Amino acid sequence: MSEMRFTGKVVLVTGAGTGVGRRAALAFAREGAAVALLGRSRGPLDATADIIRTAGGEALAVPTDVTDEPSVEAAVQTITQWRGGLDIAFNCAGMFTLAPIEDFELSDWNAVMALNATGVFLGMKHEIRAMKRRGGGAIVNMSSNLGAHMVAPGMVAYIASKAAVSALTRAAAKEAIGAGIRINSISAGPIDNVMSTRPGETVEAKAARMRAIIPLGRAGYEDEIVAAALWLASPESGYAVGHDLVLDGGESL
Repeated sequence: MSEMRFTGKVVLVTGAGTGVGRRAALAFAREGAAVALLGRSRGPLDATADIIRTAGGEALAVPTDVTDEPSVEAAVQTITQWRGGLDIAFNCAGMFTLAPIEDFELSDWNAVMALNATGVFLGMKHEIRAMKRRGGGAIVNMSSNLGAHMVAPGMVAYIASKAAVSALTRAAAKEAIGAGIRINSISAGPIDNVMSTRPGETVEAKAARMRAIIPLGRAGYEDEIVAAALWLASPESGYAVGHDLVLDGGESL
């Protein structure tokens, strides 16, 4: 496997200020890509960009509200002006809110659906336009085993939004493949980071909870998700179109 699979490529990563998005941005940069970092807050994006530049890579922080179409359109325009086009996108930004459906606030529902589902729709809309001008590309969307392959109580908006991401991925993949654009998704189970930690939960309690629900006996690692995203974005997965790669330690079996 080449260690520089993305030399000369321009890559867009949403949610690039923290978590999986940041790790993915760093990984793309290590393999030669010029990486555009999208997220709502400039501070975390600048921190990610500084890490990339210190290591000798190229990065551009583009504060963006992925739920707002003018903001997304402007971000993609900025990126194409920066390096002449767009080759790869990893739509990673996401959130969830816990509450049973009878107590779920409409404002929370709207916020989760806007970021997780509408954000992916708007991203793909403008990413595909840019990639068509480039002559092709690859898009990877961050979905979840929840919604795409299973359900759990207390997460109605998250489940609905991720089911939408998986459906959007397949529908857009069928539309875009004729233009040489491959679109795939990752359905991840619990990942060992802040998002999977319950309020006040100790490391030991979280590990025990993961052992109880995941056949593999542990939560996933962020780097495992990143490795899958880079594979789906690379020519090594060139025959994968509209595929949903499940990485959940067997939880959804």
